[in-house]
Amino acid sequence: MCRFKEKRWDSKRMLASGGMPSSHTATVTALAIAIGLQEGSGAPTFAIALVLACVVMYDATGVRLHAGRQAELLNQIVCELPPEHPVSNFRPLRDSLGHTPLQVAAGAVLGSIVAFFMRSSS
Repeated sequence: MCRFKEKRWDSKRMLASGGMPSSHTATVTALAIAIGLQEGSGAPTFAIALVLACVVMYDATGVRLHAGRQAELLNQIVCELPPEHPVSNFRPLRDSLGHTPLQVAAGAVLGSIVAFFMRSSS
């Protein structure tokens, strides 16, 4: 959300992917836990939310993480091309796409805390 290195607020980071903790994981974890607390763990809506949370977390640490690593390598290759090469002028690919398992775990913990805090405050 906030870029500490540049010491400025970047509102685009709120909706962007990548970073610590995983905001997508925090959101789906909070949703699943809130539904579980409200409707019980046997409710069909809880099962749907739980499956959604698992898919989001798997995607963040799998497909998107590896796509980001590939983008990073491609950016390095393009930087080493001579200036007259046709692809040397392309804009760099976004390489902050996925999350490490630690970032996903931190997002799950944050989402759990938010869900329990919201439950106790209502």
